[in-house]
Amino acid sequence: MFIMGSPASTEPSLSLFFSTLIILALILNPAFASRDCNFPAIFNFGDSNSDTGGLSASYYPTQPPNGETFFHMPAGRYSDGRLTIDFMAQSLGLPYLSAYLNSLESNFTHGANFATAASPIRPVKRGLSEGGFSPFYLLVQYWQFMQFKSRSQLIKKRGGVFASLMPKEEYFSQALYTFDIGQNDLGAGFFGNQSVQEVNASVPDIVSNFSRDVKLIYDLGARSFWIHNTGPIGCLPYILVNMPITASQIDKAGCAAPYNDVAQYFNKKLKEAVVQLRKDLPLAAFTYVDVYSVKYLLISQAEKYGFEHPLVACCGYGGKYNYSPTAGCGDTITVNGTRLFVGSCKRPSVRVIWDGIHYTEAANRWVFDRIVDGKYSDPPLPLRMACHKKAM
Repeated sequence: MFIMGSPASTEPSLSLFFSTLIILALILNPAFASRDCNFPAIFNFGDSNSDTGGLSASYYPTQPPNGETFFHMPAGRYSDGRLTIDFMAQSLGLPYLSAYLNSLESNFTHGANFATAASPIRPVKRGLSEGGFSPFYLLVQYWQFMQFKSRSQLIKKRGGVFASLMPKEEYFSQALYTFDIGQNDLGAGFFGNQSVQEVNASVPDIVSNFSRDVKLIYDLGARSFWIHNTGPIGCLPYILVNMPITASQIDKAGCAAPYNDVAQYFNKKLKEAVVQLRKDLPLAAFTYVDVYSVKYLLISQAEKYGFEHPLVACCGYGGKYNYSPTAGCGDTITVNGTRLFVGSCKRPSVRVIWDGIHYTEAANRWVFDRIVDGKYSDPPLPLRMACHKKAM
């Protein structure tokens, strides 16, 4: 309330009034109370959900039609276009991440990507040459990061053309460290003929390895962590086609419930691990992101959100799910004596699953749009504020 009086007495009253308004705004609106983190770089660890060219550079390169939607050519990603990590970098005003393993045209000024497709948290005996998993499991990605940090700074100190392609030393403590890994550990169990119960029994050790590796990365200066849980693997054609699933195990969305249950158990243990990491590493900020719920929402209500055939691969061949382990996306196969190219569907923009395992760019963008504001995060912080330990 204003008190009438001389100009001299009115000015202090107005000043007090506006000061009170500002304080109330800070209390009531977290956006005013918390500054953006202004991350100068991203260092990413994971599997094919965030691989921007690691496996393609080290093994067999990705082939058309991968990359057709955005890059108009294969770009090391197992999708028709961009991944969630690409949209994350873009939203923070950073360039798309170069893969650490890619020696050509890489620019590490604003971070690096250590994720490679088929990578698990723990080492898996069956390698890629046997149709198995990547040797670049999470501990190896940590070793790569350790070497990258030391060598990049040596190169930067020497000067020259390559120095401009390396991150500044202070970026390592200021960067956002992102993780999307674990799906292949579960897959390794299933494809190793383990039962659902046996895979569940392995989860605590898998998560323990994850915590150990995060602590090692913390010891190298990481302080802001953004950790995705694993998605509903029971909704992926490579599970629906290859696993012994009965009709009674299919849920209302058409997904294999027992396999999704394992994913959810993994996520439960992962979240518990993140809670413990907060206690063990009080100087760090940990954001746990429930990607599972977002992806399952998209698959179970695809039509509502403008998508169609959510369980059918866009790029594939054969059967109910347009997927076969012997006819991969981009392969050339022989059917009744005729050579056929395994290409993409007509409208990837309205499809969820790209190749039976990975998501389309449209689905990746949809997922990103729902996680970027913190609605599915613990604590509920938007991506740009993930250096903070709690919502304000």
